[in-house]
Amino acid sequence: MTVLFYHEAALAHRTPHGHPERPERMKAVQEALAAEAFAGLDRRAPEPATLEQVMLAHPEEWVRAIVGAAPKEGLVHLDSDTVLSPGTIDCVLRGVGAAVQGVDLVMTGAAKTVFSGMRPPGHHAERTKAMGFCVFNNVAVAARHAQKAHGAERVAIVDWDVHHGNGTQDIFWSDPSVLFCSTHQMPLYPGTGAVSETGEHGTIVNAPLKPFADGDAFREAFESRILTRLNAFKPDLIVISAGFDAHWRDPLANLMLEAEDFAWATRRVMEVADRSCGGRIVSALEGGYDLKGLADSVAAHVEVLMGG
Repeated sequence: MTVLFYHEAALAHRTPHGHPERPERMKAVQEALAAEAFAGLDRRAPEPATLEQVMLAHPEEWVRAIVGAAPKEGLVHLDSDTVLSPGTIDCVLRGVGAAVQGVDLVMTGAAKTVFSGMRPPGHHAERTKAMGFCVFNNVAVAARHAQKAHGAERVAIVDWDVHHGNGTQDIFWSDPSVLFCSTHQMPLYPGTGAVSETGEHGTIVNAPLKPFADGDAFREAFESRILTRLNAFKPDLIVISAGFDAHWRDPLANLMLEAEDFAWATRRVMEVADRSCGGRIVSALEGGYDLKGLADSVAAHVEVLMGG
């Protein structure tokens, strides 16, 4: 069974006019997943994560400062790209909640795969820094929750967003129990993600791609660097940072992927999950800013998660 988490609170996080990370992203995703092919999805509304759950990946003082900075009206800029609006905290807590509750479902056998179709993304959020549209790091909290609540010994995070997941790398840099694998365009924001960045225990795996790399280059890097390490790690759970801004239509980068490339990557990750952890996968939406490219890619990804 595949569970889809979505809540209309995702529409209440407001960004400035013209900002690429906008509520219309959610409408495009939901319209795509309203097709007949997705009638079998178990659709659920996530509850907000507790602040204590967020603190599994971020220090308490910083978490409370972010919550306290949220405005009652207007926007507060955390940096030039990242803002808080009156609806942001409920939105981001439900995004973290979807990831945490997804872990609960797959670790207890109540679901095999989960997709969180929430916003904003989270993989740029470092331990004590919100940046790159991201406030809290959803996948990092999910990994820590799997370890604390369900005794997972090894968690793997696979990130195919076109931008490097610097926040996830920062949080798990010195942790041998979490494998972080990322394929991304380089050079590109945020400037991290070189092959030489391997972490204190060799559990950081970066597979950067040159601008205008196509699906063949993506698949080769994914096969040779990420899948090899993923298989050897034998994770108890796989979490996917599912960004779709490597699609050729996306305005924020220059990779040339198509929806079928994301479907292929999903299949390959599922093969590893079937061998190592009973198929358990929690996938959380990250980037993807062209609405058609996003909708097509999410549909391809979720259809494979459902067994298609």
